[in-house]
Amino acid sequence: MRAFLPRLVALPFVAPFVALILAAIPAAAAPPAPVRPSAITLAAHHAVYDLTLGAARGGVIGATGRMTYDVIDACTAWAVQQRLELEVANSNGSVNRSVSDYTTWESKDGRTLRFRLHETTDGQTTAQIAGEAHLDRPGGPGVAIYTLPKPMRIPLPAGTTFPMAQNRLIIAASENGKHVISMPLFDGTSARGAENSTIALATWGTPSRTTWPALKGLESGRVHIGFFDRTLHAMEPTMQIGMRYFSNGVADGIVMDFGDFQMKGHLVHFVLRPSHC
Repeated sequence: MRAFLPRLVALPFVAPFVALILAAIPAAAAPPAPVRPSAITLAAHHAVYDLTLGAARGGVIGATGRMTYDVIDACTAWAVQQRLELEVANSNGSVNRSVSDYTTWESKDGRTLRFRLHETTDGQTTAQIAGEAHLDRPGGPGVAIYTLPKPMRIPLPAGTTFPMAQNRLIIAASENGKHVISMPLFDGTSARGAENSTIALATWGTPSRTTWPALKGLESGRVHIGFFDRTLHAMEPTMQIGMRYFSNGVADGIVMDFGDFQMKGHLVHFVLRPSHC
């Protein structure tokens, strides 16, 4: 679920990501079956995650937070709303509170995305991004048309996917035995256009334990995603996210590394949303 998290800070930690990719590739693996994302059915749902500090580096001594994530089936499109709240305490005695509100409307044919991001730190606006993007066909190429932070048009390369389309590709790849996939992603959380994404997939299959009845019996697996800045031809990811993904697109067991600190997300409230289409 890459609508998941607008980047707040850069990550310099590439080695764990490379190691995870290598570990995900079995020796002498059989060629996987073709990926069929059209067969994947995503679930409209409401989820709330409590965020706790997993590890701290530098001057961070404490952090708490909450993330609310809503996926709405709009019949011909997916509407997604995400709110992320973080409170971070530093060794110099300061406490910073950041809030990120991110909304998208993504057509189910994978060709149109409308996006809006608003971020604040201690009540002051620090980022505003808005606009819409269009692909010539599913998988690009296309163009992103921004209205904020300023009017501009940025070409999107061939292979570009939008967030919900990427979710379906990740699940389809996992179900078909793939262990690493890569693609350009455009989600509207950056004013620099698309970025590269590399996804490591592991342990997909046997239903995992869960306390949520709606998720019991579903296959799931661990997913680790690294995001890379295309404009800088970056060799190191700007951000990394790990999670357990269920076959309907619901996530738990989230790990988000912000560089100076790492947050773990625990699913504390979850309901499926009925479809009225």
